[in-house]
Amino acid sequence: MTSDVARGFRKTAGEVYRAEALDGFSWLTHGFGTRHSRHPDNLATLHQIHSDIAVCADGRRGLIGDGDALIADRAGSLVAVKTADCLPILMADVRRRRVAAVHAGWRGTVREIAAKTLAALDANPADVHAALGPAIGPCCFEVGADVAAQFKKWFPERGDLDRRTTLDLAEANRRQLLAASVPAEQLYVAGLCTRCGEEFHSYRRDRRHAGRMFSWIGITASETCGGSAAAPRSSQP
Repeated sequence: MTSDVARGFRKTAGEVYRAEALDGFSWLTHGFGTRHSRHPDNLATLHQIHSDIAVCADGRRGLIGDGDALIADRAGSLVAVKTADCLPILMADVRRRRVAAVHAGWRGTVREIAAKTLAALDANPADVHAALGPAIGPCCFEVGADVAAQFKKWFPERGDLDRRTTLDLAEANRRQLLAASVPAEQLYVAGLCTRCGEEFHSYRRDRRHAGRMFSWIGITASETCGGSAAAPRSSQP
């Protein structure tokens, strides 16, 4: 995919992608890693099981349990998911200052992990901003009829979901969040395909040799959670 698909995202000198809209909140830190980037220390992570389970980190660090979404609501907390074609989603409730990192593979998408994480955030959807990071794109995500048929709810306009076809994992999750009343203008899609892009790990491309990329989001240590909405700051160049 071309770089202009990622409009609204930028890559830092440390080879990390950032959503410019999320950069607008001074209390929030985040990043979508690549194969060349380093992730922050002291992350909270999960043993990911392609589920619809969201876990509250409660200030813990390291591997804290099984599930596919982590929620943080404490200053200094950083939560992360690992991907290598699956979709990482970073959410922020900008009024209550709560954040979530979501791992959405096709199984988690069918189980509505994004919408269920939004519910677990206990946020007004109008206050939520969500960035959907690099993942396998519709150019490369070919699936059989058994998988495709499970996406009819999210692609009712498609008549080819009864056969081998391709799916847009990011769009399915975007529609899921739209259905949950998150405003369209607060959903940011990177549109970068991990299988096409050599800067990313891809299980479909590299199989057992594939590494994993970290995507993280957190609340800066200097901030107090539970306050009123922070006004966006100007994005840094």
